[in-house]
Amino acid sequence: MKLYNNALDLEGINNPVVTIGTFDGLHVGHQEILERLNKSAKELGGESIVLTFDPHPRKVLYPDDNELKLINTQDEKIDLFEKFNIDHVIVCPFTIEFSRMTSVEFVKEILVKNIGIKKLIIGYDHHFGRNREGSIEELQEFSELYDFEIEEVQAKLIGDVKVSSTKIRKALEEGKVKTAGEYLGYKYSFIGKVIEGDKIGRTINFPTANLDIIGEDKIIPRDGVYAVKVKVKNTWHKGMLNIGVRPTLNGSEKRIEVNIFDFDHEIYHIEIKIAFVRRIRDEMKFESLEKLSNQLSIDKEMTLALLK
Repeated sequence: MKLYNNALDLEGINNPVVTIGTFDGLHVGHQEILERLNKSAKELGGESIVLTFDPHPRKVLYPDDNELKLINTQDEKIDLFEKFNIDHVIVCPFTIEFSRMTSVEFVKEILVKNIGIKKLIIGYDHHFGRNREGSIEELQEFSELYDFEIEEVQAKLIGDVKVSSTKIRKALEEGKVKTAGEYLGYKYSFIGKVIEGDKIGRTINFPTANLDIIGEDKIIPRDGVYAVKVKVKNTWHKGMLNIGVRPTLNGSEKRIEVNIFDFDHEIYHIEIKIAFVRRIRDEMKFESLEKLSNQLSIDKEMTLALLK
């Protein structure tokens, strides 16, 4: 896979088949678009191109709105594109100036002139250009004018739910990590750097690694205790993770700490990956560390059963 920061950098692409979007989460709906993209590129003897944006457009258009959290960091998204065997990924810098480009300018200058588009694959609700004015109807007109094909991919349903990045964010904010994983087609995860803690967990036989999460815009699931898988130096382990303020210790600062089962290695200052499997319970305040330890033993048994 080749990565570009500008559509102008593309040269000599055979029959470009293109899709466009922010692709936050690269969920099962996005994955269907990518499958169609690759299939069409093969049928046309062409090459697949994803045109995406950084930062997320809402971060630029609404800079004072700090509520939007993202499912993927940009690096995570690029890794996912590579797993789907995309030939070319263009990460277009999204700026205020870029946002003012009309739909016709976008098609003419970016898709036709710079990329030389042969076919466009888009999702069912795709809009583009200034104020999201461009629609499927406009694209169909442009496709006739500039001689490229267009294919619209319908919504992906899980049960009777149309999968979307917004629904996945909501599920994570509610702690429904299993549901989020079903919509994503993979377990929701984040990467955290192991930092120094106060080592209280060691005193009750549940030592934890305290994490500083990589990616300031990453969604942190709802406070509580979770069954997780933990990747340390390319090896996966079982564990349970707590998100919250540690009320038993009268804490006030939110922390994220993971207990890795059957693990006794020094891992300070390295990055580890957490994959969420299921939420076990709310964070609770206990009368003593002994009662907290008893509950953690119960949590561990439940986690092991879930991770079988």
